[in-house]
Amino acid sequence: MSCVEMADDLGDEWWEHQPAGAASSPGYVSSSYTVLPTWTEVKKANIGKEICPFAFCSKEVCQSLEASDGEGRGDTEMMQQETAPVPALSKKTKQPKECFLIKPKETSEDATKTRKRRKKKITDVLAKSEPKPGTPEDLQKLMKDYFSSNRSVIELEELNLPDSCFLKANDLTHSLSSYLKEICPKWVKLRKNHSEKKSVLMLIICGSAVRALELIRSMTAFRGDSKVMKLFAKHIKVQEQVKLLEKRVVHLGVGTPGRIKELIKQGGLNLNPLKFLVFDWNWRDQKLRRMMDIPEIRKEVFELLEMGVFSLCKSESLKLGLF
Repeated sequence: MSCVEMADDLGDEWWEHQPAGAASSPGYVSSSYTVLPTWTEVKKANIGKEICPFAFCSKEVCQSLEASDGEGRGDTEMMQQETAPVPALSKKTKQPKECFLIKPKETSEDATKTRKRRKKKITDVLAKSEPKPGTPEDLQKLMKDYFSSNRSVIELEELNLPDSCFLKANDLTHSLSSYLKEICPKWVKLRKNHSEKKSVLMLIICGSAVRALELIRSMTAFRGDSKVMKLFAKHIKVQEQVKLLEKRVVHLGVGTPGRIKELIKQGGLNLNPLKFLVFDWNWRDQKLRRMMDIPEIRKEVFELLEMGVFSLCKSESLKLGLF
């Protein structure tokens, strides 16, 4: 049967039986359903507002969608809990051990290093206390410390000088001229009676050539017409000083212990006529060091004392002074 014959068998034309209003619309809608606006119309009516994409659906559809969404979330949470690994419990839980740091023992070398670092300087001592004038006990103590390393107890006792050989020490109130006048009031008579060459009556020992020049300038009031000689190594050779001592009579000698010791060795200076030996004891240099604080000078001083000074002091023909 052809399509035309089938169409003829339908009888009445089927579109004539549609309800009112249906002919104008392209499709057929039952009266039991409500016609909702399209999504484009909803967006135009609610410009600037947040719109649920299911706003055009019925209330029952939205509730069913929300319920299905909640069930999905619960299922995913249950799946995550089931798949999460469970940590295996150890049979015996190990407790953390305590760690103690053991302080290393200090060796003798470390102790000596710390002692050297903590050694006080001269500036630190002088900052806390005022400088004290030198005394004969200071000289005796330095002598004992210096000779104790290579002398026996009996030899150290022989080196002790009697108190009678020491003159009054400077109390830091004197100038050199006033101090020399106090310890030697009969100086004028002594220098007039002195006529022996290669010798001096008074010897002043200091730490440097510059200090020796200062002392010579500061003793003008005391020396008067006395002959003074510079006994240090700066710009003056030993042979020249020996010749000067042989040519003329010298009353006063001012110099360093090293050069005086060298003159004695070469026979240019005789200590027997010497009456006064004065140490520039209390003067300090730019580093606040005294003459006996410098190891090199201290060594030369004690070597000079061994070259006949000890015997002269014990015979009481020589007096020692600390300026």
